[in-house]
Amino acid sequence: MTVTVDLQALDGEYAVTLLPPDHGVPEWVGGPGFVNVSFCSDELSIVTQADRVPDGVETDKGWRTLKLTSMFSFDQPGIVLSVVRPISEAGLAVFVVSTFHRDYLLVRSRDFDRARELLGTAGHTFSTEA
Repeated sequence: MTVTVDLQALDGEYAVTLLPPDHGVPEWVGGPGFVNVSFCSDELSIVTQADRVPDGVETDKGWRTLKLTSMFSFDQPGIVLSVVRPISEAGLAVFVVSTFHRDYLLVRSRDFDRARELLGTAGHTFSTEA
């Protein structure tokens, strides 16, 4: 079974930030665009637009974000694999965040055009709608 999805490139450059687990969510996290906050026993991990992250915070900047615009059932197999595989097999870095309704794929900004090409070749489409 071949899975195809529609993707939308989100504006801006993103960062993945690491804070101690007891830090709490900082004020600079909020604002337009995609934001993800994950609490774990050993870390607080935040994905947000890179220009919001203050200097001195442990962060990995230089990511672009692709939103999977289609909604899929939790039980539908192969959705994330279908977008990760072509990028990963080409040797490019990929970071995935899933929410209740959506999946988000982050690729290095320097590899963004190549990732789009690979995803298009794999049969995925790109929309311009928000």
